[in-house]
Amino acid sequence: MIPRPRPPLSFSLSLLALSIVSGFGPAHAQSVAEGSITIGASVIDGSRADRTVVDQYTGLRPGTSAFGALSGDYWRADESKGTSVDFRASDLFGGNRELGLRWKKQGDWKVSAEYREQVRRESALATTASGQELDFKLKRTGLGLELSKVLGEHWQVDASVQSEKKEGSRLWGIGMNCPSPNAPGCRGTTGTEVGWAVLLLPEPVHATHTQLQARVSYAADRLSVSGGYYGSIYRNDYGSLAPTVPAALRNALGNPLPLSAGFAGVLGQPVALSPDNQAWQLDLTGSYRFTDTTRMNFKLARSQATQHQSFADAGLTGAPAGVTDLGGKVTTTLAQLGLTARPAPKLSMSATLHYENKDDQTPLALYNVEGTSAYTNRRLPRTDMRARVQGTYQFNSDWRGTLAATYESIDRGVFTPTSAVAGITALRQKTEETGLRAEVRRRMTDDLSGAISVESSRRGGSAWLRDNSGTGVTEVTDAAAQGVGYTSGIFMPTLADRKRDKIKFQADWQASESVALQLSAETGRDSYSSPSRYGVSRSALESVNVDATWAVNDKWNITAFASAGRQGLDQSRPDSAIMAFDNRSTTLGLGFTGKPRSGLEVGGTLSYAHDRSIYAQTLDATAGGESVALLAATGGLPDIIFRQQVVKLFGKYTLDKQSLVRLDIALARTSWNDWAWGYSGTAFTYSDGTTVSRKHVQNVSALGLSYIRRWP
Repeated sequence: MIPRPRPPLSFSLSLLALSIVSGFGPAHAQSVAEGSITIGASVIDGSRADRTVVDQYTGLRPGTSAFGALSGDYWRADESKGTSVDFRASDLFGGNRELGLRWKKQGDWKVSAEYREQVRRESALATTASGQELDFKLKRTGLGLELSKVLGEHWQVDASVQSEKKEGSRLWGIGMNCPSPNAPGCRGTTGTEVGWAVLLLPEPVHATHTQLQARVSYAADRLSVSGGYYGSIYRNDYGSLAPTVPAALRNALGNPLPLSAGFAGVLGQPVALSPDNQAWQLDLTGSYRFTDTTRMNFKLARSQATQHQSFADAGLTGAPAGVTDLGGKVTTTLAQLGLTARPAPKLSMSATLHYENKDDQTPLALYNVEGTSAYTNRRLPRTDMRARVQGTYQFNSDWRGTLAATYESIDRGVFTPTSAVAGITALRQKTEETGLRAEVRRRMTDDLSGAISVESSRRGGSAWLRDNSGTGVTEVTDAAAQGVGYTSGIFMPTLADRKRDKIKFQADWQASESVALQLSAETGRDSYSSPSRYGVSRSALESVNVDATWAVNDKWNITAFASAGRQGLDQSRPDSAIMAFDNRSTTLGLGFTGKPRSGLEVGGTLSYAHDRSIYAQTLDATAGGESVALLAATGGLPDIIFRQQVVKLFGKYTLDKQSLVRLDIALARTSWNDWAWGYSGTAFTYSDGTTVSRKHVQNVSALGLSYIRRWP
């Protein structure tokens, strides 16, 4: 990896909140104060392999079985001065610490600061061929400061700065298969040498993202307006990775063999990481009230994003002659106008118009050279226009109807003639989509109400543009005349014609003073059309959700929920498989709280989740013999099934008016058979022998005891 050390663009607030709070001194008679502190300890069982799913965001180190907890908050107000201070701290003994402070004078000024940490670990275990376990984790450290000041009766100024540092490593890798037109001289795999490989290449992360905001606001009787600035600065201390490739790698059978000619040089090429970049935006937003029933709002904004990190500083070579950096530059102009009105007592209307233009001004250079052919990078301009009109009419006290119409136009600009595209057959410059939505809502009784809504939209576009590899594009008006290579090609579903239809039902039922039910159900379908009979043809969505609450009596409450959903996607590839992807998920939950005796409160939740992804595969008539043999031998991709059952119980006992103790118990069982991490007990193995695995069934239990003290 190629490091570029530099001072971090951040500031230290870790002790700022504590130092400010410590300077307030004791409370006086005209002040009121309250706060709490929680201190406790917990134990958790299970091996590291048993806890990879649960431990992703706990902040615990691998193998930790016991840990402490410390949290607290403090609030104090001086009624005579109109000031207050609010301090909070959580998880001070753990890896997800948070500190926050807010100090303000009502109607005058406000200062707030925060510090936060979060650790994320991979949900899989990686072990090298020598048996060494690798620990991939990302630690985020965030700092923030906000200031606000009222300047007179109509003016206010706000400013903030947020900085987050990300450091650690991420599970990542590279792969190559020879022979390839992009790797001349690289030979394929034989019985005596390896010509393909997938290598584990952990991505080092040490980056800082800083965001700056400032805003001046003016508010009067009818007019409110504000002008703002936003700035974003991203700095990455690592510009690229340079892999170390061993002299021998494992073939498909796991046998170590030497690399074919030219293969080591291809795998050893540096890989670029996220480059430094920066952006700024100026905006003017506001609203004007013409009458008590008519209001207009607007927004104007101008922004610019640039990326000019030096290739040499990032450890990258091979740039075109005279080019030292990308020089990326995108300027965006945005205008938005909205109007809401009530022209009649029972009629309310709204309309919005949105315009956004992205002007890509990145310089062009010959980055892609293949033999005697050379291509430049491609500019990506884009102009979006969106409009929406909606009206709602209250027919009577029981019936209300809503009708809305939408329009969206996307113009992707003129194709860069000196560039080329790969992996797709044709592009489209413009797409347009129109839609209608109708909803009827009725109150059947004082305790029962419901609504049904229907949505439908249609997307089309301009003629398809076939790439001529460095000499522009050709507009295609007759797909059949282009031959089988075109009508069996690959077209992006985001550019294809699409028909979308959805229907949704909602109901709220207050069965009694103690029982309430909420129900929602939705179904929708997308149908795609392009010059090819391959690609994505259909997608579908169905879902049902039920929530219920029951106040058994003054001491006991029960809640329950259930949801079921289904997603489908049909797609196919020429000379290959036709896949009908079907994902089905079910979630159930039951909870309760109660007070069996004075001073004692208990509660708990039981949840169950089941998710199944089915990959039903058949073959296209043009599929080759190898594909037929492979599908016959394997039956296609196996299902991926995720199940999780979680039980949580708690009990709180009040010792006196200011203190209590709490006991928490949690049990979790997770099973996940994702074949990406292993199949039939065999872990995924990289070509260098490193394995990545996830235990199929994981069981974890935890017990926590805490003491809580409140004052006054």
